[in-house]
Amino acid sequence: MKLKKKSFFHLFLCFVLMLISLPNLSAQQYRISLLTCDAGDELYSAFGHSAVRVMDLQGGRDLVFNYGTFNFKTPNFYGKFASGKLDYMLSVSTYRDFIYEYEYFERNVREQVLDLNPEQSRDLVNFLEINYLPERRNYRYEFFFDNCATRIRDALEQVLGDQLIWQDGEQEGVEKTFRELIDEKVLYMPWADLGIDIALGSVIDRDAAPREEQFLPQYMEEAFARAEIQGDGPTRPLVKESLSILDFGDKEKSMGLMNPYLLFWVVAILFTAITFIGFKKKKLLLGFDLALFGLLGIIGLVLAYLWIFSEIPSTKWNWNILWAFPGHLILIPGLMAKTLKPWVRKYLLFALILADAAVVFWILGWQSFHPSLIPLFLVIILRTNYLYYNIARYRTVAV
Repeated sequence: MKLKKKSFFHLFLCFVLMLISLPNLSAQQYRISLLTCDAGDELYSAFGHSAVRVMDLQGGRDLVFNYGTFNFKTPNFYGKFASGKLDYMLSVSTYRDFIYEYEYFERNVREQVLDLNPEQSRDLVNFLEINYLPERRNYRYEFFFDNCATRIRDALEQVLGDQLIWQDGEQEGVEKTFRELIDEKVLYMPWADLGIDIALGSVIDRDAAPREEQFLPQYMEEAFARAEIQGDGPTRPLVKESLSILDFGDKEKSMGLMNPYLLFWVVAILFTAITFIGFKKKKLLLGFDLALFGLLGIIGLVLAYLWIFSEIPSTKWNWNILWAFPGHLILIPGLMAKTLKPWVRKYLLFALILADAAVVFWILGWQSFHPSLIPLFLVIILRTNYLYYNIARYRTVAV
């Protein structure tokens, strides 16, 4: 009898020790947070950045999962980037290395610790690890709808499902178009702002829904702060703690003297003076027009390429092509010819109509053009008018 009791005690003790040795499935193994990084001084960093920090509380690892990396050594890198065929990838680095870069460039970093239960945390880490596999880590980048920020949001939705409530109805403020959201970030980069406005078409002049605004890390950070988790116990905020990791304060920004707003008005004044002098001296002064229409034609070729051949949806239906038309290049040989071909005056009238149409499209709200282009529109209208009515007076007309 005593032997049986002793054996039973040994079995019970072994069972208890086995339970103790097993991992505690109800204990929190991971601390997961969203890292939001403020904008940098270069265009590629002007919109900020988002990443996921995963601290393994049992194993001691502290990693950052980053959907915003790409390989500069990709063959035909710039061609693929312009045509929307460049793949980005999910990368993993240590938290220390990740923060070092932002500390070096003095960019603010904030952290939002997510209030996930142990199962949700494990599922999210498992999701990230699976997507880091070589065959799954690459993805086709799309600036507005599939980028470093939206990938994190989509991963969280995949794991939490209906338990994740964004509470977008509580968002305050007026609706903004995609173009206005971009302008907020590149206001003090006027040349970059101009280039973006010229390259992207009318499709970005619609209001962005609250969810769509999350392509910008700042707006996703705000969405995380509003979101809640429901259905696995008492409703709770998605974010349980917000921390400032790096804070260098707000940097003073200015456009600088050489900006398109000032430069294009100088160009407009110059062309007005040239037109006045030419009218008084009964000359055309075509050298300036050759440079003007040559530049507009080259820009038009780029816009036509982006519209037709690029896989980037936001480069379609771009009515900047009305004033920067590829056909303007044919004016160069036409204006340089010693005898005036009849088609030249007809094309000048066509170019005038195109420029006027661009102004009409802007007024009607069909596409928003960069404000610095106003004096350029005036130059195109002025010179096409002047040449149309005067070129036949000073040139021999070919029969």
